[in-house]
Amino acid sequence: MVHPKRFIIATVVSSIVLTACSDSTAPSQLTSDGLSSGSPRNGTFQVEKECSAYTGRAGDICTITSSTLRDIEPGSTVTYASDAVGASLNTDVRLDLPGPGNNAAFGHCAINLGTGLGTCVFSGGTGKFTWFHAQVAVTPLGGPDFAWNGNYRFSPGD
Repeated sequence: MVHPKRFIIATVVSSIVLTACSDSTAPSQLTSDGLSSGSPRNGTFQVEKECSAYTGRAGDICTITSSTLRDIEPGSTVTYASDAVGASLNTDVRLDLPGPGNNAAFGHCAINLGTGLGTCVFSGGTGKFTWFHAQVAVTPLGGPDFAWNGNYRFSPGD
């Protein structure tokens, strides 16, 4: 016969072990993008933009036509804050999503307008871009079309 105190102790220890095992093997909470909550969202992305409305003046825009990053929707606009100087564009930019809300990313681009090559760096924003960071290479696609290829992350405190 099992002693009642030993039975209680064995039951309590078994419960603690089972609880610890079930907590460590439980599936993590997933966010809508399939990543576990608490893990930073990051990766690579590609964007294509059409710039027929861009004339080298402050306030000119380019329009996003496709994106592999779902947070940057087709129809989003990139607005350039400064005039181009000669064949050089070195300006702050604002990426705005279409539709309602205040979803904007803020960055800076340096582009050689003669070659169409350059870089853009984004750091933060509003709405869904609050923790957005990205570094992209700008390349020409022909005519008024350009590509962004780069890395992004959504992480607080950067």
